[in-house]
Amino acid sequence: MRKSWQEKLRENKGLPKVVIAKGKMAKRWGKGSFVVPAPIEVDEIMKKVPKGKLITVVEIRKILAKKHQTDYCCPLTSGIFPMIAAQAAEEEKNQGQKQITPWWRTLKVNGILNPKFPGAPELQKKILEKEGHQVLKRGKNYFIPNYERYLIRIF
Repeated sequence: MRKSWQEKLRENKGLPKVVIAKGKMAKRWGKGSFVVPAPIEVDEIMKKVPKGKLITVVEIRKILAKKHQTDYCCPLTSGIFPMIAAQAAEEEKNQGQKQITPWWRTLKVNGILNPKFPGAPELQKKILEKEGHQVLKRGKNYFIPNYERYLIRIF
């Protein structure tokens, strides 16, 4: 039987884990230590973003690196885990829960809406506009101009 998104969110598989970058990894991402976060850690950060504010995956990585006292956070998992958190939140909403992770407030690099989020990008665009954000389209990407103004400062 296939796991639900909520189960995937709560599954830690030995994470978080601090790793020292070596070889190809160090060349690709940089030398030093990095954290591979647990999915729930990413979700916890996303939950802290209030209406009117935004966060990017870059900010999430900075927060996690600081929390774990590492040089950086794994860019691969920190890109996947927001999608898991978003899908889990939509499952919760469909089960009647009122308070869910506000996943729509999490953006990719440069204020781009995430094409892997539920109903993407139209649903994220619709909710962000309802919260007062301007969403524009450039090429095939939707983005929030001047998104930096709305970034939350968690740390």
